[in-house]
Amino acid sequence: MKTIIAAAGAAMTLAGTAYASDEVTLQLKWVTQSQFAGYYVALDQGFYEEEDLDVTILPGGPDIAPTQVIAGGGADVTVEWMPAALAAREKGLPLVNIAQPFKSSGMMLTCWKDTGIAAPADLADRTLGVWFFGNEFPFMSWMSKLGISVDGKGDAGVEVLKQGFNVDPLLQRQADCISTMTYNEYWQVIDAGVGADELVTFKYEDQGVATLEDGLYVLEENLDNPEFVGKMERFVRASMKGWKWAEENPDDAAEIVLDNDASGAQTESHQKRMMGEIAKLTAGSNGALDVADYERTVATLLGGGSDPVITKAPEGAWTHVITDAALK
Repeated sequence: MKTIIAAAGAAMTLAGTAYASDEVTLQLKWVTQSQFAGYYVALDQGFYEEEDLDVTILPGGPDIAPTQVIAGGGADVTVEWMPAALAAREKGLPLVNIAQPFKSSGMMLTCWKDTGIAAPADLADRTLGVWFFGNEFPFMSWMSKLGISVDGKGDAGVEVLKQGFNVDPLLQRQADCISTMTYNEYWQVIDAGVGADELVTFKYEDQGVATLEDGLYVLEENLDNPEFVGKMERFVRASMKGWKWAEENPDDAAEIVLDNDASGAQTESHQKRMMGEIAKLTAGSNGALDVADYERTVATLLGGGSDPVITKAPEGAWTHVITDAALK
C-alpha cells in the first residue's frame, strides 16, 4: 500500500510540474507608470495566465540599466529604446528586438518661448538639458544633422547640461530647453504652472530623427532555445492583447498601473493623462517591428558625425520570428 501511495504521490508531483506556468521576468526601462500599462494590464486581466505564463514585472529607475540587468541574467526580456540596444549590441551585448509595441516616438525638446527659440536653427548658442544613460543618442544625432557642435556654446555650438530625470533645469532657468516626453515631463512643466503658450516644443518625430522606443529585447543566444522562443511567442501575444486593451480603456488601464505602483508616488490624474498620450504612440502597431522604422533609426544613429552612436549597420539586431508566430 505504501508503494502505491508513493507512486501516486510521485505521479501527482510530475503532473503538477507539467502544468506549472512558465516563468518570465520582464525588466522595465523606468518606474511603474502608464508607459508600461500594456504589461500590467496583461497581468491584471489574466492574459498572461491564459498563455500559461507566470510573469514577474521588475520596475526600473534612475539606478537601473535594463541592458545590465538582462546581461546579468536578471531578466528574460527587457523594455529598452533601440539606440541604447543597438549601442550595447555593437559593444558586445547581443540584444535582439523581438517586438515593437511603440510605433511612434514621444521624445521632444521643450524650450522657453521668451528665449527667442522658434526653429531648430535657433538652438545654437543655447544651454540644452539632455538625458544620458543611453537616452542622449537621438539628441546627438539630431545636433549632428543640424551641424551644431555639442562641445560648448557658440554660433554653431550648444552647451549640453546633463539633465536628471526631472524638469528642474527649465523651471529654474538653468537651461533654455530640456528633454521631455510627450506623456510625462512636458506635463510636469505644465503642472508647475507654466502655460503651454510660454513654451516651444520640437518633437523628434517631426524633425526626422525619431528613433524607436520601448521595444522588447532578449539575448540572441536564447533564441536558439525552442522552449524560450515558445515562451516569448506567448508573452508577446498576451502583452499586445494588454496594449490594445489599454488603448481602448485608457482610464481603466491607468487605474491598473496605480494598483501596481508599490512606491505610491504616482497620481491618478497624471497616470490617466499619461495613458492617453501613450495610446497615441502604440496606436498603429500590432507588435511587429516595422522594418522602415528600424532603418530610419539606424540611419539616424549612424549620422552622429565624428562620434556616431553606432559605427556600422547592425546585423541580426531584430527578428520577426516571435511576432510572426504570436500574431498569426
